[in-house]
Amino acid sequence: DRLVVYLTNSTLKIIYSVLRLICFYAIEKVCYAQVISTCTFIDSDMKNAVIGNNRQKANLIVLGAVPRLLYLLQQSSSSLELRTECAVVLGSLSMGTENNIKSLVDCHIIPALLQGLLCSDLIFIEACLRCLRTIFISPVTPVQLLYTDPTVIPHLMSLLSRSQHTQEYITQIFAHCCKTPEHQTVLFNHGAIQNIAPLLISPSYKVRMQALKCFSVLAYENAQVSMTLVNVLVDGEQLSQVFVRMMQRDKPIEMQLTAAKCLTYMCRAGAIRTDDNCIVLKTLPCLVRMCSKERLLEERVEGAETLAYLMEPDIELQRIASVTDHLVSMLADYFKYPSSVSAITDIKRLDHDLKHAHELRQAAFKLYASLGSNDEDIRKKITETENMMDRIVSGLSESSIKVRLAAVRCLHSLSRSVQQLRTSFHDHAVWKPLMKLLQNAPDEVLVMASSTLCNLLLEFSPSKEPILESGVIELLCSLTQSDSPALRVNGIWALMNMAFQADQKVKVEIVQALGTEQLFRLLSDPDTNVLMKTLGLLRNLLSTRPHIDQIMSSHGKQIMQAVTLILEGEHSIEVKEQTLCILANIADGNTAKELIMTNDDMLQKIKYYMGHSNVKLQLAATFCISNLIWNEEDGSQERQDKLREMGFVDILHKLTQASDPNLCDRAKTAMQQYLA
Repeated sequence: DRLVVYLTNSTLKIIYSVLRLICFYAIEKVCYAQVISTCTFIDSDMKNAVIGNNRQKANLIVLGAVPRLLYLLQQSSSSLELRTECAVVLGSLSMGTENNIKSLVDCHIIPALLQGLLCSDLIFIEACLRCLRTIFISPVTPVQLLYTDPTVIPHLMSLLSRSQHTQEYITQIFAHCCKTPEHQTVLFNHGAIQNIAPLLISPSYKVRMQALKCFSVLAYENAQVSMTLVNVLVDGEQLSQVFVRMMQRDKPIEMQLTAAKCLTYMCRAGAIRTDDNCIVLKTLPCLVRMCSKERLLEERVEGAETLAYLMEPDIELQRIASVTDHLVSMLADYFKYPSSVSAITDIKRLDHDLKHAHELRQAAFKLYASLGSNDEDIRKKITETENMMDRIVSGLSESSIKVRLAAVRCLHSLSRSVQQLRTSFHDHAVWKPLMKLLQNAPDEVLVMASSTLCNLLLEFSPSKEPILESGVIELLCSLTQSDSPALRVNGIWALMNMAFQADQKVKVEIVQALGTEQLFRLLSDPDTNVLMKTLGLLRNLLSTRPHIDQIMSSHGKQIMQAVTLILEGEHSIEVKEQTLCILANIADGNTAKELIMTNDDMLQKIKYYMGHSNVKLQLAATFCISNLIWNEEDGSQERQDKLREMGFVDILHKLTQASDPNLCDRAKTAMQQYLA
């Protein structure tokens, strides 16, 4: 009795109902008819007690009611009324906390409800679907559970025609459970497009909206789906035009935004041209409208991120967007939200926006990055926006990893500008927070930050010297040992930029920090980009004669071995051209050229590439010979004589008749060394 004092009446009712349910469940075989009759009333009591009360829902789960409800739900001998009541109570429980959802999933509720869909009774089917919908839209539910049984998707497709409720619930399930290209393929192969397209003109707004969301997830980065959607007719009208109508200003914002996403994804997948009127005159302006401060936070975020994705690869769309509705200055408001004079009067909304304001900053950085990725005038406009560089610098140290990533993306986009590298980047010393970011960050951030650093290390960047003095070489060398090909590329790329026209001290530091073993390991890297950048580094290290001779005197044997392996291997024309250019640099050294002249095998390789069918390789090989026989250098006569004996003069003579003017001129220049 003492314990009861602390329990509410509703809790007592829950306990009483569960105890009776367990008792009747246990004695079912004794008096089945009475059990079923009584259970119906018990379920009604439970349903009334748990509606809108998360605590009571948790109590019911803890008391072990879920397995009993599922048992009754799956009994074909149970009345449809009882089975429906069980589905309704389970649906109510699924609307509780995430822990409730986990408990329901752990009790294998999804297979039980999917099995229930085989019943012919529409009311029971709708109750099961409603519960499934609530469970699957929860972030804690593994969406793969929908695809475990291959018969489930086709059966759900067949239920779409049963009622508006089945249409709403099923399309909502599909929209939330289509997460991967494999999921897209399964839905596509089972007729998702043909079955869902007619729902876009349903009299029910909820059905239209969920169908629209389905198409947005199906089309995302999927060329097959997007190409199919272009040719779909809905009531005699092209699907793209249906989407355009849904973007009209008089439609709900949610519908406008989702329709714009559908057309954006179709455009990015190549199904719609970027200069199509439905993109330039409809989709882009709609997304810009979504960035207005009159919109809700989540609408502004989604609008900005979708617009960034739409125009990312297209300079014309970037130019159009930059002059539409003062977009560049409009985005500055994203960093001031909510302001101290915010018009938000709803306390819950204000609390929500304060917690999610970082998403606005993230979206703004993404959109600025996309806007400024190609056009110099747009980049200038962005950097001249109030406090923009300060905001980027602040963004690099935000607590949210997503904001940091978006900020460094924006910085990377702006770093493609020579003018900005020389002005804004130098004035705000952006290299300092960038270096700090590189010390400890996830790979995704490291890739973008190191890529930005590559630009800051270009020869004309004022940031190059202070970065060098900060001890960056060790950091970059460590990146070249990463398991990530992108990080290896960026590490070696930054070193390549650093070595360009560098003094001997810097070059020696690079070679010592990188180590010859790692350098030659990179020369055999399976990733072509890594190999190309390593060759670029070697070429920059082997420039100016004193540097060439010094490096070749200590590492000549290994370098010549690496060159031989690449020229003999199955590599692209670009790789072999770069390798021959390195050989041409070696041939320009005072003492280093003897490593080529005393290697008849290497000379034969140069001879082979002079007669190659590719002009680029012929040109690089001829340049190498030209450096070897240059008249003004000691020992040139002996080198000329040896190469004449090996047949190089005959090849040069033939190349003077080459159709390519550059190759012809290079061969003539070399021949003049023999005639001088």
